[in-house]
Amino acid sequence: MNREMLMLVEAISREKNVERDVVFGAVESALAQATKKLYEGEVDIRVAMDRDSGDYETFRRWLVVPDEAGLQNPEAEEMLMDARERVPEAEEGEYIEEAIESLPIGRIGAMAAKQVILQKIRDAEREMLLNDFMSRGDKIFVGTVKRMDKGDIIVESGRIEGRLRRSEMIPKENLRSGDRVRAMIMEVDLTLRGAPIILSRSAPEFMVELFRHEVPEIEQGMLEIKSCARDAGSRAKIAVISHDKRVDPIGTCVGVRGTRVNAVTTELAGERVDIVLWSEDPAQFVIGALAPANVSSIVVDEEKHAMDVVVDEENLAIAIGRGGQNVRLASELTGWRINIMDAAESAQKQADETHTIRALFMAKLDVDQEVADILIDEGFTNLEEVAYVPLQEMLEIESFDEDTVNELRTRAKDALLTLEIAREESVEEVSQDLRDLEGLNVELIAKLAEGGVHTRDDLADLAVDELTAITGQSEEDAKAMILKAREHWFTGQE
Repeated sequence: MNREMLMLVEAISREKNVERDVVFGAVESALAQATKKLYEGEVDIRVAMDRDSGDYETFRRWLVVPDEAGLQNPEAEEMLMDARERVPEAEEGEYIEEAIESLPIGRIGAMAAKQVILQKIRDAEREMLLNDFMSRGDKIFVGTVKRMDKGDIIVESGRIEGRLRRSEMIPKENLRSGDRVRAMIMEVDLTLRGAPIILSRSAPEFMVELFRHEVPEIEQGMLEIKSCARDAGSRAKIAVISHDKRVDPIGTCVGVRGTRVNAVTTELAGERVDIVLWSEDPAQFVIGALAPANVSSIVVDEEKHAMDVVVDEENLAIAIGRGGQNVRLASELTGWRINIMDAAESAQKQADETHTIRALFMAKLDVDQEVADILIDEGFTNLEEVAYVPLQEMLEIESFDEDTVNELRTRAKDALLTLEIAREESVEEVSQDLRDLEGLNVELIAKLAEGGVHTRDDLADLAVDELTAITGQSEEDAKAMILKAREHWFTGQE
């Protein structure tokens, strides 16, 4: 029987073009599964077969677990102290084994053994095909629609299958059986049965790869796509830069008579693409990203990583776009929060900010409105600038003599010290459960304390817009922090 088994292994190995060890592993697995049926409970069986003679041994084994962990499965686990009574050198995470009587091959149900072996072979073949496919380094999966599976589409390429989930399809796109499909390979999950390659047609990376295929200059390194933002099936923006002065980045991506960009648009069900020139200057980059709207002026807030963009009435609707699409895509493309406003709104905001700064200087520096306005006109916006800007810069202000400058700097430093002491006292009032909240740092805790937020429940009760007003965070970060603060409401733990 053992000799017949060796002959069978050789035959299957040649027929299926897989390694002998893979077939032996399948046989060992079949024997182990058959042996398990002789025991009650979830026992762990290992079979070791000699590759030359076909002889085999069977072992029952137990996983060694820490004493304090206890036994989750007594049929296949052994606590460390008990394991060492049987095998003195046993360690946690290892297995101890005991030889048991081997089940004769002739007693195994032939069909069951065959099914296990063939399944192992199919798994091995599938893994070999996947490894061969992935070794080619393709980023785009090209195949045909094979079938629908619970709303997802299974795409077949040769003997490899990919899964295009409903959420990753282009909205309103109607794919039918037999249609040719191209999609981005997002991940490969070998644990998934059937189609282990996860695909996407809505990801920004897919558009980037399509342009890479259509524009040889990108592959050659003369052009680079720096970022991409999409509303799949509707509109997208890509930012490009040229590393060769002779190459026009936008014109090259558009192609002669629009052939290149049209090829991408056709593949993406008519999705309109704006090609933007990338710039190291964030303000210039944002101005380009908001095209076709014309920008009148722009104010950059580095601290909040935001920009106030002023446009005239005629360009206001264009800048915002239908449903806010244009400004949202521009924000995603550039990584900056963009606030669109008209001239009147901008003037009102500047007036409000000037009023706030004037009140701060008058109160903390103990000066009149005239002195405060001089500081504002010279570009000072906070006490730190008054206190620590190079002395020579302040001495160049015609309206101030040296004594005035030194006095203003001293008052600013004293005011900052007073504010810092008050901030520390405020922070001390913050509860430990809020201090321990993941994602909070000293600066955020101080801002929360200044805003009257002293406990985790105080934070959990806030609305997103309330928190952004206190901390200056983005809406997304503020929402995540509030959800984190509310976790204990649902777990019952502080």
